[in-house]
Amino acid sequence: MAFKVTRTEIPPALAVPRNDESIILKLLAYFDIFHYPLTKTEIRKSLTKQVSDAVLDEMLRGLLGRQLIFLHLGFYSIHNSPILAHRRTEGNARAERMLPKAKAIGRFLFCFPFVRAVAISGSLSKNFADEKADVDFFVITKSNRLWIARTIMHLFKKLSFVTGHQHYFCMNYYIDEEAMLIESQNIYTGIEIATLVPVSGKKTMDRFLLINQWSDQYFPGRPDQFLQKDQGGQQWIKQFTEWIFDNPVGERIDNWLFKKTTRRWQQKSSSGKLNKKGHTMNLVTGKHFSRSNPGEFQEKVLALYEQKLSDLKLI
Repeated sequence: MAFKVTRTEIPPALAVPRNDESIILKLLAYFDIFHYPLTKTEIRKSLTKQVSDAVLDEMLRGLLGRQLIFLHLGFYSIHNSPILAHRRTEGNARAERMLPKAKAIGRFLFCFPFVRAVAISGSLSKNFADEKADVDFFVITKSNRLWIARTIMHLFKKLSFVTGHQHYFCMNYYIDEEAMLIESQNIYTGIEIATLVPVSGKKTMDRFLLINQWSDQYFPGRPDQFLQKDQGGQQWIKQFTEWIFDNPVGERIDNWLFKKTTRRWQQKSSSGKLNKKGHTMNLVTGKHFSRSNPGEFQEKVLALYEQKLSDLKLI
């Protein structure tokens, strides 16, 4: 997610929550890191068992009555702040306007060589966009060709700086078909997977979601994402380029690009170079994956989450 992460104090709990309510509180505590209240429908997606509306309403009323959670404009939060509800409403409206263009860009990115699937990620995948929102993408490539694909795509992104459209092409997370299982399994990665918005590459995305079913423990009610048949477009260019590199020379080029890119990013990180948002630039790399982690964002989110659970007496 691309929201600003800050710590906010949680009011003292008036009572220790029951076990059947703790799941709701944990979800609200996580999204509170991003100042993002949730609807009842979104809360239902976090429940590991089916409950009726009457039972869910009873749990929510109980939490509201003990002032463990608060309700404004149909949004639930652990903070009694109507500003959060207004912020979310505005962000949702902005995201609705951005999503059609983001999906079109995702279909365009699918036309690049060795790309097997593209999905929208980050805050936009959660139907939120602030005034400075980027369009983040999760990309799956053919096995052992990730670094050729990534290099070609990022060379194109450099051209987007000329027109000032670089924020529409944030390809932040790459894996190839040999690294479909996300090994870092926690609430951060689980919710990021569960909220992906697939754009192209239905078969590959279906396989990825099947392999990562562990994420259902965080959003078990996630609906299946429907993808239309991928468009042909300029597939002949993609196929021709893949044919050129589908040999041992292509393998050596991919290895060289992996090592060269890793060294370059290690230099950026060690020198403390900052991105446009003021975070230390950081790229976590391996032969079969590449993910941006500016300012150790994931680690900070998990630390804040643990602190919020402690404040709520949930751990």
